[in-house]
Amino acid sequence: MLSCDTLIRNASVLDGSGASPEVLDIAMRDGRICDIGPSLQYSAVSLVEAEGLALAPGFIDVHTHDDTSVIRTPAMLPKLSQGVTTVIVGNCGISASPVRLKGDPPDPMNLLGEAADFRYPTFSAYVTALRDAQPAVNVGALVGHTALRNNHMDRLDRTATDAEIAAMRAQLSEALDGGALGLSSGLAYASAHAASTDEVAALAQPLASAGAIYVTHMRSEAAAILDAMNEAFAIGRASHVPVILSHLKCAGIANWGRSGEVLHALEAARAAQPAGCDCYPYAAGSSTLDLQQVDDRVQIAITWSTPHPEVAGQSLACIAEAWNVTQIDAARRLQPAGAIYHSISETDMRRILAHPATMIGSDGLPNDPRPHPRLWGTFPRVLGRYSRDEKLIALPDAVRKMTGMPAQRFGLAERGMIHKGYFADLVLFDPANIIDTATFADPIRPAEGIMSVWVNGVLSYTAAGATGNRAGRFLPRARTRWIQ
Repeated sequence: MLSCDTLIRNASVLDGSGASPEVLDIAMRDGRICDIGPSLQYSAVSLVEAEGLALAPGFIDVHTHDDTSVIRTPAMLPKLSQGVTTVIVGNCGISASPVRLKGDPPDPMNLLGEAADFRYPTFSAYVTALRDAQPAVNVGALVGHTALRNNHMDRLDRTATDAEIAAMRAQLSEALDGGALGLSSGLAYASAHAASTDEVAALAQPLASAGAIYVTHMRSEAAAILDAMNEAFAIGRASHVPVILSHLKCAGIANWGRSGEVLHALEAARAAQPAGCDCYPYAAGSSTLDLQQVDDRVQIAITWSTPHPEVAGQSLACIAEAWNVTQIDAARRLQPAGAIYHSISETDMRRILAHPATMIGSDGLPNDPRPHPRLWGTFPRVLGRYSRDEKLIALPDAVRKMTGMPAQRFGLAERGMIHKGYFADLVLFDPANIIDTATFADPIRPAEGIMSVWVNGVLSYTAAGATGNRAGRFLPRARTRWIQ
């Protein structure tokens, strides 16, 4: 009889393609799926009876800010506990590498940590640190536009010169040679808002030959969102690379109801070029405290404040009332700070989440002392609330949005699908009971219904908690196989 490390019997297999589930056995050996089929005959070190449970590829969180967390807190419990086996770091133009700070990290790079956390002047130094830390999840990494600007510019409130762009491009090329997935930008932030479209397009030139991608937190997610989308698509066309719009939303009460025209613009672009987006399943966002987003009509919760750490968890309105000042004046006093903005329409979010071009990304902020609940709950929330309970997305399609689609778009070779010979990143979950439990009031809570998680064939998490086995790897870029 053939032997294997782990045999899972009678699982309802969702293979990541969007196909209907099929009851099958899965055998794992040496970190890979060695066989798939009904009634496999193997001698196994570990036997798992999975009748009534669903087996999917490990979830890929395409939008994270886990750059430093995967090294400082390699157990990665917020992600592992919801079935995530791979995180994509370096989003929104901010990455932990390659970075050489001249002082404190500029906003919003401070979301990743303090100056001491930026210890990776080259991309290869970051990869080495990852391998030494061996986090519990796999890591793919983008290079941040803002990080590159920080390295090569004396001020961030202007566009870059040709010489500065050339220096940034050389550093990006070096990172691409080291396996980086592509370039990200955060043009909405003051540290990159002055960058011209030409600056970003010129910087993105090395991406096409490397088979890499461009991912962007657009210049606007509010009134000027269509212009911002057109800019992103223009950069993709000029660079001949796929474009991913980060955490697509219609932000601000004045923009509620615009998801139809936003998705129409995305569909028009997709007819002519490779383009897609990611989305988190909440009607609230979180980032640094931005004065431009302060609106008395919007509930804003402060997650941290450097000058006033005692107010973490309080609403901006309550803080302003206690200080007898306006909300905008209170926000000025609190900076630098972090905030959760309840500024998204649930209807718009649901429409974007369900769109065929949308992947799932948490955009969680692990350094926040009171994080947005998406850090712990994103993937079970999609599967439980929006797929099972509200039937917004069929279960096979929901799984595809968090497995097969992102693996192909980001160039993660032999990941994201349950195929013979692929790496054994797998999650066994109870489709009848999977649900997020993290809330805005109590955000640090693991999901229910995740039964077992394997990373590269190693059992890393069970319903009883983390096993302590950490088997994550750095995932270098393979050429993307874009699917629309």
